[in-house]
Amino acid sequence: MGKPEIEAFLTSLAVDRQVSASTQTQALSALLFLYKEVLGIEFPWLTEVTRAKRTARLPTVLNQEEVRALMARVDDPLMDLIVRLLYGTGMRLLEGLRLRVKDVDFSRNEIVVREGKGSKDRVTMLPGSLSDRLRAHLAVVKAQHDADLALGKGEVWLPDALALKYPNAPKEWAWQYVFPAAGISMDPRSGVVRRHHVDDKRVQRAVKLAAAKAGIATQVSPHALRHSFATHLLEGGYDIRTVQELLGHSDVSTTMIYTHVLNKGGRGVVSPLDR
Repeated sequence: MGKPEIEAFLTSLAVDRQVSASTQTQALSALLFLYKEVLGIEFPWLTEVTRAKRTARLPTVLNQEEVRALMARVDDPLMDLIVRLLYGTGMRLLEGLRLRVKDVDFSRNEIVVREGKGSKDRVTMLPGSLSDRLRAHLAVVKAQHDADLALGKGEVWLPDALALKYPNAPKEWAWQYVFPAAGISMDPRSGVVRRHHVDDKRVQRAVKLAAAKAGIATQVSPHALRHSFATHLLEGGYDIRTVQELLGHSDVSTTMIYTHVLNKGGRGVVSPLDR
């Protein structure tokens, strides 16, 4: 296929099959890989492609009663701690699972989220109600790490630049994951045997199951806890700039979407009739 055929194919996806923008982008990425990596042909510059429209969707938000009902039905103690921490901090799922010991500050009741979306660091709160549970959890993790070290293991993954700069860091307690996996596994990229963090799919399954047990009809994922965190802060009277910083949004317009789902009428506006 040449340039006209590729453009016709991608346009057909949007116009005839009415696929989503992400599906069209995925098809383009697959073609890029085929041409560059498999065929070894320079990919043509595309100028005549009709782009699929991106659908603006409101976030899934649970009310506070639904959040409490969901959390009450998470049976696994570890999953319960993770779910409560995600809701209590507004972290994304992988931000929570990639959390390192050194980034939890009990004295200041805060958590530093490293390399969040957009490769930005930010600070969020450590819920006081979870402080003692998290301390007890880390004591268990520390004992497990010490046992790993005694067996000549105990290494954790670090970004390449950090691993080169601090060669001893992968085995240091401060750099260990707060939520390590139950077992040690081999990194398929490097062949190094390490303890990874808890599998994100395990948390997703726990949230989905708990939501079903709670009778919540909405499709609930761990990310809904982040949406609920933001909405409940706004409902509690916190200003949108504060919520923006806690979520790590670079633009306040991204945070503004949560005003649309507040229980205050259309687009978060209270009717003058109700004043």
